Amino acid sequence: MDIIITNGLLTAAINPKGAELNSLKDNKGREYIWEGDPSFWGKHSPVLFPIVGTLRNNSYLYEGQTYGMTRHGFARDNMFSVKQQEDSCIVLTFSSNDDTKRMYPFDFELELSYILNENTLHIYYTVTNKGTADMPFSIGAHPAFALPGNFEDYSLVFENDETPVSTQLENDLLSSKTIELPVKGTVLPLNYDLFENDALILKSHTSRSLKIAKNGDPFLKVAFSDFPHLGIWTKEKAPFVCIEPWLGYSDPENASGNIIEKEAITILSEGEKFRAGFSIIIL
Repeated sequence: MDIIITNGLLTAAINPKGAELNSLKDNKGREYIWEGDPSFWGKHSPVLFPIVGTLRNNSYLYEGQTYGMTRHGFARDNMFSVKQQEDSCIVLTFSSNDDTKRMYPFDFELELSYILNENTLHIYYTVTNKGTADMPFSIGAHPAFALPGNFEDYSLVFENDETPVSTQLENDLLSSKTIELPVKGTVLPLNYDLFENDALILKSHTSRSLKIAKNGDPFLKVAFSDFPHLGIWTKEKAPFVCIEPWLGYSDPENASGNIIEKEAITILSEGEKFRAGFSIIIL
C-alpha cells in the first residue's frame, strides 16, 4: 500500500516496494505521474540501482567471478523499510542481503528521501558502502510524467541553448552511432519518431534541468544538477515521457565486462557515503 505525504500544495504517494513514486498531485487534483497502465508500461518511477541500463550479456566480472544482473538492477523489485516519516517527508531504506549478494557481492545501504517543499518534490539518494572493499555502483531515476491528449502538443525545454547528442542503443547496449536532437533554440518538440530506437541517451550535456511544456506553456520542471547523464524515453503511442537523471548508463557494445572498469561507474570506498538528488517542480 502506498504511503502518502502532503504539504497542502502537493501530495505524493510512495510505494515501499522499490521506494517508487507512484503519484504526485497538486491541490486541484491534477496528476503529474504516469498511471502505470501495463498495456504500455506498468511502472511509474522505478529506482535504478546498482546499475543503470543494461550490462553486456546481462552479467559482469568482479575479482574473476561472473555475476548476473538484469537491466537497471534490483532495487526496484525489493521492499524498503520506513526509517522516518512526517507529514511532508519520508525516508525509506533497503540493505544488502543474501539474495542481493548473489547478484552483487557488496554490503550496502540505499536510502531514499522524499521531501515536499512548497511546489517542489525533492528526491535524494544516499548510498553507503557498509563493506570493506571498494564498491562500484550506478544510480538513476526513471520518473514517467503523464501527457494526456495529443503527444505532439508537448515539448521539452532545455535549460541552455545547446544541440544535445544522443548515443543510440542497439540490443539495449550503447552503439558507436550518435544523433543530434532536433532542438530549436532550447525546445525539443516531442513526437514518437524520436524514440524509434528506444531511449535517447545523453552522455554529456550542459543543461541541468528540463521543462515539459504543452502548446509552449511550461507546467513542470525536472532539475538534476547532481546527475551528469540523462535518459529520455517513451513507448509508441504511450501518453507519457520519462525524464531520467542518471549517474551511469548501459554498457557499450565493446565493454570489457569488468565492473570496476565499467564506463561511468562510481567507486565508493569502505564506509563512504554518496548522496545525490533531483527535484520535480510544478510550475
